[in-house]
Amino acid sequence: MTEMVFGTVPVRATDAVLPRWWRTIDKWVLAAVLALFGVGMLLGFAASVPLAEKNGLAPFFYVKKQALFGTIALIIMLGLSLLSPQQVRRIGVIGFLGAFITLMALPIIGTDFGKGAVRWISLGFASVQPSEFLKPGFVIVGAWFMAASQEVAGPPGRLYSFVLTAVIVVTLALQPDFGQASLVLFAWMVMYFVSGAPILPLAATAGLSAVGGVFAYNMSEHVARRINGFLSADIDPRTQIGYATNAIQEGGFFGVGVGQGSVKWSLPDAHTDFIIAVAAEEYGLILVLVIIALYATVVLRSIARVTREQDPFVRIAGTGLAFAFGVQALINMGVAVRLLPAKGMTLPFVSYGGSSVIASGIALGFLLALTRTRPKHEIARILGTRTNG
Repeated sequence: MTEMVFGTVPVRATDAVLPRWWRTIDKWVLAAVLALFGVGMLLGFAASVPLAEKNGLAPFFYVKKQALFGTIALIIMLGLSLLSPQQVRRIGVIGFLGAFITLMALPIIGTDFGKGAVRWISLGFASVQPSEFLKPGFVIVGAWFMAASQEVAGPPGRLYSFVLTAVIVVTLALQPDFGQASLVLFAWMVMYFVSGAPILPLAATAGLSAVGGVFAYNMSEHVARRINGFLSADIDPRTQIGYATNAIQEGGFFGVGVGQGSVKWSLPDAHTDFIIAVAAEEYGLILVLVIIALYATVVLRSIARVTREQDPFVRIAGTGLAFAFGVQALINMGVAVRLLPAKGMTLPFVSYGGSSVIASGIALGFLLALTRTRPKHEIARILGTRTNG
């Protein structure tokens, strides 16, 4: 807690691994992530009970599963946060290759679980969504390419990253999974901007994305129905958006009371995509603002740290991971309050889902590792001081 009060604690060369980790980790971000997981468990006690009853299971069956998934995610996050930037890059590349190969194989080995989109691999006892695990690895690989392009006689890394992004976005859109495709594209655009690239290619990419959106609207009944529902002046109270909007309005500032909400019995995705509606109805605007503040803490503190880094890879990768995490939360909450069309995207560390929470643990583990305090050219600074003196 010392860093929270007095600032960064100097690292001693004689420190063992764990004391050094504790001195260099961003404790505010770590505390915010733990708090988000705690909020997710709290909401899980309310939101997942109707699903368990519908499937003939014990009332807290899904709560126990989420506790297991969350524990695994936190262990992975803490383990990855011990790594150096070089180790983060190696593990990120390996993880990306595994997720990318699995994603490309989905048409053969995947399943849609009756939802019309082949996004999952069924393991019998559980399911895996490769796109969730692809995102943190993609950010690491994209940052590696872009950082390499800044080296003298380096490869055209920005071009490589663009081609890779295009392949992933098209693959996700064909599932169809436009929410994850948009998030991957946004993460790339942020990293591209941070890497110091010219603005014209970004504008061209945004234009192509708009054209792709119009094409998807005209060719996909599913996309057109969601866009039309979003643009409609009237909200059908029998739709998920209708139920969520009503729940948020009913919650007011302080909520209707713990366990007294009704939206969890009406919304099939109350425990995943629309869990913020459960929070707003039972606990009110107060808890929603706390959740927003926790996400803002993770993003803003991480950005503040990586902007001070001189290593291009750390700066680009850290920014991409922080923005991807924050924007996913923003999209989820934006859909619930009808600021955005329905996307089918979870709220990181809060929504139920093994793939989602474990992938978030990986992403935050990488981010915590990259934002750890490291000595920055201390010898050069001392020599420069002596020279100037």
